[in-house]
Amino acid sequence: MRLRTTARLLVAATAAAALSLTGPTASPATASPLDIPPKGANDWSCKPDSAHPQPVVLVNGTFKLMVENWAALSPKLKEAGYCVFAFNYGHGETDPIPQAAAELRDFVEAVRGATGAEKVDLVGHSQGGMMPRYYVKFLGGADKVDDLVGIVPSNHGTKNPLAIAAGYTFCPSCTDQRVGSDLLKKLNEGTETPAGPDYTVVSTRYDEVVIPYTSALLTGPAEHLTNVVLQDKCPLDLFMHDQATKDPVVAQWVLNALGRKGPADPGFQPRCVGGA
Repeated sequence: MRLRTTARLLVAATAAAALSLTGPTASPATASPLDIPPKGANDWSCKPDSAHPQPVVLVNGTFKLMVENWAALSPKLKEAGYCVFAFNYGHGETDPIPQAAAELRDFVEAVRGATGAEKVDLVGHSQGGMMPRYYVKFLGGADKVDDLVGIVPSNHGTKNPLAIAAGYTFCPSCTDQRVGSDLLKKLNEGTETPAGPDYTVVSTRYDEVVIPYTSALLTGPAEHLTNVVLQDKCPLDLFMHDQATKDPVVAQWVLNALGRKGPADPGFQPRCVGGA
């Protein structure tokens, strides 16, 4: 497992270096081949309907390209009737979290401007599930986000030692995502779920990146927060951190959260698939 994770970091570092040549993409224009959106995303003529009033903005995890990170979930959301948008940010998501959150703020404004929507829904993976909380808490996002759904988010950081090595070399956001970092202390001080959005957290007991997996879970009022552990409802679901966005059970939780008032229904029973 350690060798495979290290190999992924090396591949990710190469991707991050390539992204640094073009910089972040917080506008509708496609700047480079690395900015190919996933299927179903970035139709800038899309207008939300009454059944799906908030456009959905997908927020990548660290080292991820949107075309891969959201290859499964983006088309499912589009088929369900949502206007879907995605973007790459922070030089492979390695820039400090406050800078990434500012890029998210600008991208949300572009989506709101194009669609005419007052609010958006955010669905994020890993860093992309935690970083939007900085936007909500410190950069004016509280009244612009209806739902924030975090898929295996790094809400309280990770004890994974690889985050330390990456942080000291090429990945400031990895340092920010370490347990006990100054960034996470600031983010989690006081309320973890500021008023405005509804929060849904989807975690897996088999998370090999956010360690321990319980670091993903948030505290807050039940009417605005649902914490989900995949195996509580689908005990044989073996999905880990990296590919969690491609889990059909995760997709069901996301759609449940987006399709109702409030966060995901804690009593929801997804259809367990593939032996899960």
